[in-house]
Amino acid sequence: MLLTTGQAAEELGCAITTFRRLVEARLLPGLSHRGVRVMVPLPVVQALSTRSDAPLDRLEAKEIAVLRVDAAQPADDPDRDWIGFATSLSPDDLLKALRGWWRCDAASVAAGGVLPVTLAGYVVAVLTGLERWEKNDEGRHSFPDARLAGYVTDLTAPHITLTSSVDGDRHLAELLLGTRLTSRSGGAIAYVPTNTVG
Repeated sequence: MLLTTGQAAEELGCAITTFRRLVEARLLPGLSHRGVRVMVPLPVVQALSTRSDAPLDRLEAKEIAVLRVDAAQPADDPDRDWIGFATSLSPDDLLKALRGWWRCDAASVAAGGVLPVTLAGYVVAVLTGLERWEKNDEGRHSFPDARLAGYVTDLTAPHITLTSSVDGDRHLAELLLGTRLTSRSGGAIAYVPTNTVG
């Protein structure tokens, strides 16, 4: 059985624009086209609906930052060709596309030790190496040593690619990738309590 993107979004209880981000980022397998309509296999939607919540209570920090992105778009930036997430990007291009200048509490981001990257409420990439930051004239912060620990290539299974050789990075990527992580913010960076005791 095939669903339209509108029907798929309704099944998942999300806005159609939110679901289309997953389509545009190429995170869903088995899509087909009927004219201008994208058709989604029902098992894909069912798999998305059963994705577990991120086990934040297994993290050491009491709060972590979350980077909320859109599907990758061409960037008007001399340092990178893309901004956002897409499975079609190479690991190097993906890291550049995710590593930007953000309005945030840089010390809080660094203290969390990990920066999950979410698209439409699912963790699609994990950044680490956040100990050092820079600040520009506009009050935005960048983390020049950030590493891409891993990313998702298919959200339904999920299929993940680990890109860091650091054991701690790999553990965090395996723990978080493909999970649901709800966050609310007016900007790219949100802060989420982990409910860690201590």
